[in-house]
Amino acid sequence: MVPRFTSEFRTLSIHVETHTSPVDGDAVPMRKNAIKELVALDWHIISVDEALQRLSVSPQTGLDTTQVSRRQQQYGKNAISPPKSNMLRKVLEWVMGGFGSLLLAASVVCFIAWTPLGEPNPQASNLALAVVLLIVLFLQAAFNAWQDFSTSKVMSSIKGMLPSDVLVLRDGSRVKLSASELVNGDLIYIGLGEKVPADLRLIQVSGDLRFDRSILTGESEPIAGRTKNIALQGTHCVSGSGTGLVIQTGDNTVFGRIAKLSSTEASRMTTLQREILYFVLVIASLATAVAILIVILWAAWLRTTFPSYINVSGLLIDVVSVMGKIVRQMLHGCRPIAVTLSLAKVLFVLSDKTGTLTQNKMRVVSVAVDDLVFDASAYESVLANATPEIESNLSQTVAVGVLCNAAMFGGDRGDALERAIAGDATDAAILRFSDSVLAADPLRSQWQEIFKVNFNSKNKYMLKLCQSALDKSPAPIAPWDNFARSDFLLLVKGAPEVLFPRCKLVVNPAGGFPIPLSAPVCERIKRVQEQWARDGQRVLLLARRVVREDEIPKGADPQSEEFAELVESLRDNLIIVGLLGLIDPLKPSIPDVVNTCRKAGIRFFVVTGDHPTTSVAIAAQAGIITNVDRTHHVADLPTGSDEGISAKNFEGKEENHISKSIVVTGPELEILNAAQVERLCTYEEIVFARTTPEQKLRIVHEFKQRKCVVAMTGDGVNDAPSLKAADCGIAMGEGSDVAREAADMVLLDDISAIIIALEYGRLVFDNLKKTVLYLLPAGSFSELMPILLNILIGVPQMLSNIQSLQTDVLPALSLCLEKPESGLLEQRLADWRLLFQAYAFLGILETLCAMAMSFWYLQTHGVPFSSLALGFGNWPELTNELLFKAQSVYFFTLVLMQWGNLFATRGRKLSIVQHTPMSNPSVFAAAAMALCIGIFFHYVPWFQKVFDSRPIPVEFFFIPVTFGLGLLLLDEIRKVIVRQRPRSIVARLAW
Repeated sequence: MVPRFTSEFRTLSIHVETHTSPVDGDAVPMRKNAIKELVALDWHIISVDEALQRLSVSPQTGLDTTQVSRRQQQYGKNAISPPKSNMLRKVLEWVMGGFGSLLLAASVVCFIAWTPLGEPNPQASNLALAVVLLIVLFLQAAFNAWQDFSTSKVMSSIKGMLPSDVLVLRDGSRVKLSASELVNGDLIYIGLGEKVPADLRLIQVSGDLRFDRSILTGESEPIAGRTKNIALQGTHCVSGSGTGLVIQTGDNTVFGRIAKLSSTEASRMTTLQREILYFVLVIASLATAVAILIVILWAAWLRTTFPSYINVSGLLIDVVSVMGKIVRQMLHGCRPIAVTLSLAKVLFVLSDKTGTLTQNKMRVVSVAVDDLVFDASAYESVLANATPEIESNLSQTVAVGVLCNAAMFGGDRGDALERAIAGDATDAAILRFSDSVLAADPLRSQWQEIFKVNFNSKNKYMLKLCQSALDKSPAPIAPWDNFARSDFLLLVKGAPEVLFPRCKLVVNPAGGFPIPLSAPVCERIKRVQEQWARDGQRVLLLARRVVREDEIPKGADPQSEEFAELVESLRDNLIIVGLLGLIDPLKPSIPDVVNTCRKAGIRFFVVTGDHPTTSVAIAAQAGIITNVDRTHHVADLPTGSDEGISAKNFEGKEENHISKSIVVTGPELEILNAAQVERLCTYEEIVFARTTPEQKLRIVHEFKQRKCVVAMTGDGVNDAPSLKAADCGIAMGEGSDVAREAADMVLLDDISAIIIALEYGRLVFDNLKKTVLYLLPAGSFSELMPILLNILIGVPQMLSNIQSLQTDVLPALSLCLEKPESGLLEQRLADWRLLFQAYAFLGILETLCAMAMSFWYLQTHGVPFSSLALGFGNWPELTNELLFKAQSVYFFTLVLMQWGNLFATRGRKLSIVQHTPMSNPSVFAAAAMALCIGIFFHYVPWFQKVFDSRPIPVEFFFIPVTFGLGLLLLDEIRKVIVRQRPRSIVARLAW
């Protein structure tokens, strides 16, 4: 029986739905032409031989170099052309995106307020405000353009660094090439976790080959590759393996054709972006409420009672000024944030073991037949010195290791220890070991593969059904098998606990017939397995059985579902030929990574499909488990309800931790009740072993339901669902294509890079809070109060509209360069504590001091406060010159008091002595530059005329400095109370 498709095929249909607006006239013919081209494809209805003949390719040798060169010139690279760039649309997005439209509208309103509404005496300040808003608009557009360009450049470089190789048959040899080098007619090998690099006509497949085609069809379940003989570019192989003939590349693939007709889906918001949006909505709501209040008061009261006080032009400028405050806060805080910053809020890291904690460079170190253990490096000499009867039995371990193996040697024929191997790390290690004892290629040529089920995280075994290609009985057949030429050989390799129930005999290491697998024999084999697992070895059991000719119906189709079910039923009465112990060394950086995460308050758990004992041993080496001897199991979890722990109050706080370790397997997790799951989630050190992808996904959701931010790391296909579900999915750069597609972040280096991202994310998050706290008191509260007092009690507006736009952006930026304080905590970006600190403490103090200074200036120049209050424009003693000077006094008082705010906000709890300004010298330069900018706009005559700004007496520089020092002193007292009395009311109000 040849493993090839029969003449019965199913029609390939593709259904693509888009939720876009109706297409225009030019798009309709393009869509119709694309559909006609797809319908005209016939690769799925022609035979394999016809497909090979059509592309002039030999199934034994593949394409030759001349054919490849000619076809590359004809069809080009196997890459989808990027969409045409619409520069006009990009420019509009840069200018109008975000808050650009609001800035533009505000500028237009200011121009209208200047003229015609400002006639017959238009105010130059309104014109200046309109121009300043336009300048801010274009600066924002320039920044957006630069950010777009730099992001595209970085992403292009990252894509070039990610592996995208494929195993190809050319000139009779298997070689690894970049996917972009493929041409029509190439024969390629597809395995578990790989992305299909081009449209393929499947030639030969394993019985369990499945593709995830959701990227094209939206189907959530994997589709069997053998029920549709086409594999489409961009889909992922989620189980099994196969060989395919490249039939279409680049823009000619189905994916390439669809890409021309559809647009990409918008990406989801990161954790920190959601926090910034929350902050923006809070502040925007406050500013909008103030603007609405102003309009209502003007329309219902001022317009009728004091008709000459504020005209329409003045009202528009007031509203623009109020909304201008919120725009400034948004522009400071609402830049696109990389997903790296989501790590700032991570409480849990759930890590896969193989390839993430370990190097994924496995090697066989131990071999056992029955309970007789051998060192792998000496196994060849053991066979060489054994009698023929013993050698026949012992050699079966390496023979099964060669045959029941999905890895393949590359085209080079060098030293066996140096030959490149394509395939899973475990299979590659077993193949390399077995080949060093018994030549793999000659043995494989003696057997013809009929059916295969590849290893995956659900079944935890690999199965292969073979038939001899020779008249004699090749290894691992023994004389006592009574093997006939027409019989079949069933080979199995997998987790011992999965295969033990299927086994009835074990090979006798002393030679002769196999031994019945009695309870004592089974117990001594399991003791070997447990001892290896405690040493951190991954243990695999190898077994086989002879399937007689009459057990498989003649003419049965190996590609049918019925045949797969038949083979599954035959996976019984197996003979154990041996155990293999493999070591995958721990990455050197892992203990430091775990220790750093633990110091940062992050719990680091292992979620793996490996044996629990092996997993605990590796976790202990990594420092994830601190005391193996005191590790709990499911039996230690209480079965009743636990009132002390609930989903409502569990937030990962240190006081909720139980300083114990626990190991839980996937099957055990399924039978836990709600109370046990609650208790499980409070352990500091957890190893989840023998988990399936569904169980990994459940683990992620269990922690997310408890309001915890979860990061998931992994590199395999089985990690993809949980990577996608986690708040921050982190894939390894050398992992599977499926994992990288599902993740939010790809680490090109090893997992130690997560510490850099973690530290950076938490530092940026903390500094962003400081920036917000610095901007809010003067940037919104103290600049809104003059407008409100002007409306409510009829006093002059003590800060002109144009002065309110002279931002303190440099000091705010300097806070972004702050070094971290000890013990960065998890809080919201703008919670009620931060708003209380900004408005009730800093905002009120700065507003009161600035108001007092400006009204005191007017008092000293013969304009008492009593003549201004409730005047509503009737201020006979107030001249424009005095008002402009008083407004300038208010402005400089805010600038200088913000110095105190700047140095106070640098630390949340540490004093200025503990967290010295010298750790961030830029704050001195930023504070000085803020003052210099204010002096520049107030002392240059041209700006005085345009902005109505004025110079102020020297004493109004020095007095506000004392106010700033007083503000700093008050905050230092607050920090002392917070540090020394952490349970006091002041500490509970601390931001």
